[in-house]
Amino acid sequence: MRETSGRLLKLLSLLQTPRDWHGGELAERLGVSRRTLRRDVQRLRDLGYPVRATQGTAGYRLGAGGKLPPLLLDDEEAVAVVLSLRTGAGGSVRGVEEAAGRALAKLEQVLPPRLRHRVGTLHAATVRAGTAPAPEVRPDTLVALAEACRRRERLRFDYTSPRLGATVRSVEPHSLVSFDRHWYLVAWDTDRADWRTFRIDRLAPRTPSGPRFTPRELPGGDAAAFLALRLSAQTWPFQATVVLHEPAAVAAERVWPGMGVVEPVDERSCLLRLGAASARDLAWMITSVDTDFTLADAPPELADALAAQAARCLDAVRAAPAAREEAALRTGR
Repeated sequence: MRETSGRLLKLLSLLQTPRDWHGGELAERLGVSRRTLRRDVQRLRDLGYPVRATQGTAGYRLGAGGKLPPLLLDDEEAVAVVLSLRTGAGGSVRGVEEAAGRALAKLEQVLPPRLRHRVGTLHAATVRAGTAPAPEVRPDTLVALAEACRRRERLRFDYTSPRLGATVRSVEPHSLVSFDRHWYLVAWDTDRADWRTFRIDRLAPRTPSGPRFTPRELPGGDAAAFLALRLSAQTWPFQATVVLHEPAAVAAERVWPGMGVVEPVDERSCLLRLGAASARDLAWMITSVDTDFTLADAPPELADALAAQAARCLDAVRAAPAAREEAALRTGR
């Protein structure tokens, strides 16, 4: 009986991997005949697990049932879930903290000592740092927007922005993007006939949703890149495009989220599009990437800011020997 129970748990663990399992492969993994496998599958069904037979492959898949069955996790999966729950408990989705805390308490209670030690060691050695907490969003708002994206249904919502105040917007939703502590909706604005991005903590959906629409092609095809471009360049008074003299994959590692968008040109160069509140900030951001560059499209103030920055650096280099000599005289070294 103990052997059968252990085999059923192993079978359940295999079936919880999201794939179709061929009967012969499962039987080989369990070390049993196909007849025994079929009996074990029926035992799981009798216990309420919705094991589906897959057509054409003589295989099995664990389907969705009317209730959430117990989950079996290996060591790496268990540690990953615990760490994710601890991160989620401090997230920006309202109400998730409490649910994540309850799930975390249940999981940590049943962790084997070796895993509890690993998780505890990592938690004790980790300090969470950052800026002020992100604005909270309602989970039901996220779900409503995600459903509208999936069903391709028009949305109407009340939106409050610092520049325009309270307005009613009508959009064709494309994607939800979590970016730099905020949630955004990328959508086609039907009133303005253009693509727009909206902070989700500033909107309140109106119900019911509108009619279905034929999806449009998002510029660039990547919602995260589109949002990054909007946030880093198009909303700032000073904007620039520079050619970086190194591959895009290398340069992108030194461009932080929200700073700018990197676009490959060829194997040895790429474009960096970015924006800032002042030309001086632009100069600092461009030179912080630490590579040779050429100005492709930039305001005249940027050239002045770069020249001023270069002059300050040259003055510091020229003054360095004298400064070191003066310091040595003061310290007697």
